[in-house]
Amino acid sequence: MSLHTDRFISRRELLRTAGGGIAGLALADLMHAERSRGISPLAVQAPHFPGKAKAVISIFCYGGVSQVDTFDPKPELLKRQGETIPGKNIVPSQGTPGGLMPSIWEFKKHGQSGMDVSSLFPHVATKADEIALIRSMYCISNDHAPALYQMNTGFIQAGHPSMGSWLTYGLGTENQNLPGFVVFADWRGGPIGGAPNWSNGFMPAAYQGTPFRSAGDPIVDLKPPTGMTPDRQQRWLKLLGQLNEEHLAKNPEDTELSVRIRSYELAFQMQSSATEAVDINKESKATRDLYGLDEKPTEYVGRQALMARRLVERGVRFVQIYSGGGNFTESWDAHFDLELNHGMHCAETDKPIAGLLTDLKSRGLLDSTLVIWHGEFGRMPISQRMNGRDHNPSGFSVWMAGGGVKGGTIVGATDEYGLNAIENRKSVNDLHATILHLMGMDHEKLTYPYNGRNMRLTDVSGNVMREVLA
Repeated sequence: MSLHTDRFISRRELLRTAGGGIAGLALADLMHAERSRGISPLAVQAPHFPGKAKAVISIFCYGGVSQVDTFDPKPELLKRQGETIPGKNIVPSQGTPGGLMPSIWEFKKHGQSGMDVSSLFPHVATKADEIALIRSMYCISNDHAPALYQMNTGFIQAGHPSMGSWLTYGLGTENQNLPGFVVFADWRGGPIGGAPNWSNGFMPAAYQGTPFRSAGDPIVDLKPPTGMTPDRQQRWLKLLGQLNEEHLAKNPEDTELSVRIRSYELAFQMQSSATEAVDINKESKATRDLYGLDEKPTEYVGRQALMARRLVERGVRFVQIYSGGGNFTESWDAHFDLELNHGMHCAETDKPIAGLLTDLKSRGLLDSTLVIWHGEFGRMPISQRMNGRDHNPSGFSVWMAGGGVKGGTIVGATDEYGLNAIENRKSVNDLHATILHLMGMDHEKLTYPYNGRNMRLTDVSGNVMREVLA
């Protein structure tokens, strides 16, 4: 290009004017895909087929829940207490291995299904016939961050879109005044690995999770600065919008700019919509009691669960609640004092989770809302540091309810000790494929072009768990 020309052209303009080349064709294809989604990247999209669920609430028990103390009873542990597992030389991630350790909590059968649930979850146990319990889950990593990433994004490395991002990309959201994907962290801190757990990865920023707070302003810095009147703010945003639209007209390939314009509009709309959506002060006393809002230790998770119901009721596509934050006792990571750890976290979550299922059902929302309870992995059947349990990615439990799930179903099994999934084993890819299926999405067709290939939440594997479908 000559130095005497009046202006330099941008890289985007070069690609556009060189549209006969490979780069121009690729860019044109991407732009066609973006334009087909309408003005908003979160505009409602048709599913691949009619899905039973319209929204998802994920209850993520960060740190790893012990399956043999909650939903997978193993009498053999009591019979062989203190012994080693024949043929197994287990090396705990943090040393100090012990022998087989039975659960200190009692299991009882519940509902017409006769599902075994421990005394740690007395309220959830009453929902046994609404739950599809998978006892044969397994994952790849024994470490928190990679396992968290896999459970959230399908991959053990950071940088991939999370499940909430895939759903909002594939389906959009039914309320354009609220984010399509909302995340509630624990008051003690976020999970290991941080924001990549709800990241948009290589997708546009519009699909990332938006952190909400359960007290005070729902979103940090959402309110306008002091002195900014609504009329002044509207005039300011109108001018900004005009300038951005003029620039976009000259640079139609700039998808980041169109997303940025949308983010300004959404932020303005959320100043009233988000506050109203999470305002639980108008809820009845019966509803507050249902979630345990006015008692300890259920108040915090109860608020989040109730807000999750209010958000999906208003069209938000994906809400994720993290139970547990920080390290060790602050999360479900019970390397020592299992009784204290799981006793505390189950007491915080049991009543709010059961209350959420009851509330959704009473409002006619459970049929269209898929509730998932899970961690990133399970825990060992042997003791660690005398009274704790180490990580176990080889066999753990996950359950789902509502949204087209066949309640009272038990899928798969671990071995007699609860160490390895051996019957009808289910991978994280299988779980993700099933969630997408319940939302009306074919996991093999929901793709996003990146690095020369069509990426998927389930990568190159995954099968829908037909056993859990109603």
